[in-house]
Amino acid sequence: MKREDRVREVELWLDRLYISAEGATLREEDRRKAVEVAAMLEELERAATRFSRHKPLLLVDAAAGKSYVGLLAAQLVFEKAEREVKVLILEKNARLVVQTREAVGRLGTRIPIECLQADVADPAVWPDSPDIVVALHACGPASDAILDRATAHAARLLLLVPCCTSDSVPAVAEAEKEAVRLAIPRHAPVRRRFIQALVDAERTRRLELAGYRTEVVEFVGATVTPHNLLWRAHRGNKNR
Repeated sequence: MKREDRVREVELWLDRLYISAEGATLREEDRRKAVEVAAMLEELERAATRFSRHKPLLLVDAAAGKSYVGLLAAQLVFEKAEREVKVLILEKNARLVVQTREAVGRLGTRIPIECLQADVADPAVWPDSPDIVVALHACGPASDAILDRATAHAARLLLLVPCCTSDSVPAVAEAEKEAVRLAIPRHAPVRRRFIQALVDAERTRRLELAGYRTEVVEFVGATVTPHNLLWRAHRGNKNR
C-alpha cells in the first residue's frame, strides 16, 4: 500500500475511534499524527515478516498514550493476517486508559487487546520475551525505561521513537558535564543539540551493549515532527 493511502486509512480510523466520538473533526495535529502512525504501521508490517506465522506474536505498545499504534496495528496490520496475535498496551495515565478501552470496543477487531494502567518502568507489568515492543513518542525518561525493560525482558524487536529530552533523562547529567568540559557554548540551540546528540549516542550504545543490532533512521520528515528518529533494534538472529 502506498504511504498516502495508508495515511488516509489511518485518518479515517482516528476519526472513527477518537475524534468523531468527541464531536470534533480532525485537526492539523491529528493529520500529522496520522503520518507518524502510518509510518509505524509500515515498520510493523515489515517486522512481522521476521517471525514465524506458526507461533503467536505478542506486540507491546508501551507508554501508549491513546494507543493509536497498538489499536491500528491490530485493525490494519494483523486483523486479516493468518496468524495468532495479541496486543498488550501499557499506559500510566488513567484517563487515557479509559479512552483506549472505549476505543477497543469501537474497533471491533478479532485481535485480543489488553490495556493496562501501568508505569513502563515497573518490571512486573512486562511479559517475558515479547516479539515486538513499539513506543511512539515516549516522553522524557519513559523512552529510557522502555529501552531498559524491553532489553531486560528480551524483546526480539524494539521500535522506539523518543520524544522530548528533559533533565529527568538519565544521560542528560553526564552530557551536561561533557558540554562544560569541552566548553560548548551555552547558546540554547547549540548546547541543546550537543546534549541531544550525546543522549542519542548513549541510548544507541546501551542497545548495542545489550546485544541488539541497532539502526537509527528518520521514520518521517522533520516537518511532520522534530522528534523523528526511530531506533530499530533487533535481538539475536533474524528469525525466531
